[in-house]
Amino acid sequence: MSKYEVIIYWSADDDAYVAEVPELPGCMADGASYQEALANAELVIQEWLETAKELERPIPEPKGKLIYA
Repeated sequence: MSKYEVIIYWSADDDAYVAEVPELPGCMADGASYQEALANAELVIQEWLETAKELERPIPEPKGKLIYA
């Protein structure tokens, strides 16, 4: 589980839960349930970080705290 903040909300336009990761520009996912959106966000976070490393782009330090493990 990453330590990046994930904001999840219901989108009536998309008929899905949307998960945004504000600290990683453009990093977002969706899902039919809250849990699915969060799981998809975790995958997208890892892909975002891998791509940033490959492109030698800076990776922001997580600002949040891990609430549960």
